[in-house]
Amino acid sequence: MYKAFLIKYGEIGIKGKNRYLFEYALMDQIKFSLRKVDGQFEVTKEQGRVYVEALTEYDYDEVIKALSRVFGIVAICPVVLCDNNEWSNLCQVTGDYMERTYPDQHLSFKVFARRADKSYPKKSMEIGADMGEYLLDRFPDMTVDVHNPDVALNIEVRERTYIYSISIPGPGGMPVGTNGKATLLLSGGIDSPVAGYMIAKRGVKIDAVYFHAPPYTSERAKQKVIDLAKIVAAYAGPINLHVINFTDIQLAIYDKCPHDELTIIMRRYMMKIAEHIALEEGSLGLITGESIGQVASQTMQSLRATNAVCTLPVYRPVIGFDKNDIVEISEKIGAFDTSIQPFEDCCTIFVAKHPVTKPNVRAIERSEHHLVDVIDELLKTAIETRETILCE
Repeated sequence: MYKAFLIKYGEIGIKGKNRYLFEYALMDQIKFSLRKVDGQFEVTKEQGRVYVEALTEYDYDEVIKALSRVFGIVAICPVVLCDNNEWSNLCQVTGDYMERTYPDQHLSFKVFARRADKSYPKKSMEIGADMGEYLLDRFPDMTVDVHNPDVALNIEVRERTYIYSISIPGPGGMPVGTNGKATLLLSGGIDSPVAGYMIAKRGVKIDAVYFHAPPYTSERAKQKVIDLAKIVAAYAGPINLHVINFTDIQLAIYDKCPHDELTIIMRRYMMKIAEHIALEEGSLGLITGESIGQVASQTMQSLRATNAVCTLPVYRPVIGFDKNDIVEISEKIGAFDTSIQPFEDCCTIFVAKHPVTKPNVRAIERSEHHLVDVIDELLKTAIETRETILCE
């Protein structure tokens, strides 16, 4: 029945003279999201509206699923198109739509009419009143309720008329790519995929860095992170995942530095490597899944010690979330079941038994001085030998 979808957006509507840039970015993301759906679609923009029109047969559920992952969309409205705007035909099409959509006709409705085509002989108020009268005559069990109707029937008269009453929530946010690019430190846990999702929702394009430590971490652990990157990419668009072999750096830290400082020092070198790649790739910041107090490396003192090695801003969108809050979002985006697979990453393999929770930055720097003879070469090798995987 539905030949098109009206796409409603939120914040884009207040962007003034730059609004068209955000609209076109939204359209690009819609096209990307629909690539894997069987069928052909045309995405168009018309007078503050974005439409997706089906040119062939398609799977309705798959289209809704794809559009529900596009940031910037606040609502998806399946639309019936009426190509012949002659009044009797419009009434017939609208009545047929109501009959098919609401077979139990014991309901109240209100007609919201909009005449975008000013050459149409009936004005908006007339369309609403006359269509309401037609529907009451055709469906005696229906009633009109102008204050709190069961069904809000929308009729938009343009070159063609668009008829709809269903509104499916979208994810909101801003279209990906409208607010620059940032680099996500992606582990195999629950938090970092959620952090990437949340930053992408604000229009930021995502790259990712994963630290792999073979043979201490398996290929299954690496595949788990690739799978998580693909889950985030369903919302954020294609993600370049940079896989860093971190084993030699971890072993050097383990051999030369105090064991209670292992986690902080490893974390600082991860941030250094991620920042180097971020700057190479044109990112404007780093993203982590850290939440205050969740583990020893995420106390306020630990975060300060980690930040000290960065010049780029570090975005931590889940910083004030409880674990249950993060899990809820992880489940919503379909990442949770993958995140809890029992394949350990490099952080858990080399964790200290009694990690320092209130590190002093100067003390950490003195400990890192033991690495001065080897660390530059190890960092250089890790960056130059990285593997980059396109996840989409």
